[in-house]
Amino acid sequence: MSGKGKVRIIGGIWKRRTLHFPSLPDLRPSPGASRETLFNWLNPKIAESHCLDLFAGSGSLGFEAASRGASRVDLVESHPAACRAMVKSCQTIQAGQSVEVHQQDAIRYLERTGMKYDIVFLDPPFRKNILSLTLETLVRQKRLRESAIIYVEFRSGQSPLSLPEGWTIAHRMHRGSSTSVLINTNSQIQ
Repeated sequence: MSGKGKVRIIGGIWKRRTLHFPSLPDLRPSPGASRETLFNWLNPKIAESHCLDLFAGSGSLGFEAASRGASRVDLVESHPAACRAMVKSCQTIQAGQSVEVHQQDAIRYLERTGMKYDIVFLDPPFRKNILSLTLETLVRQKRLRESAIIYVEFRSGQSPLSLPEGWTIAHRMHRGSSTSVLINTNSQIQ
């Protein structure tokens, strides 16, 4: 826990700004190439969107979304040191009120917030095996706006995602030991 990592924002108003984060066992920010591909996919939808970076870790996906024009980004992380680092990053890049850090368990956040989101980033610690419960909670608690998009990263070889009826995988990418998918949701579940 003594070391620090860093990741660079790759696009938007904070392009090339560096985010620092503590060295923690399950914290693995998405590599720059993966983020670039993801945000190329999201480009038509990112402006003025409300984004949720659940299991935020370094906050790299949420900060990238804010940098590229999201009007609101909620970063949710349970680890205190990671949250402190994200708060410091908010101050360093002068994020203002567009980015908010929540130190809270992801499922508890979904159960308690009243927010609905256009874009949700899900990159939970692989060992927790919490993806299915998280997707179910997003639906049950009605946290998705009409035509929401969900980015999910999981360990390659894990059992396939069970998606609600009407949801489709729009894009898929494999990098190293992880697989990422971009899911289009159906407005009927809202």
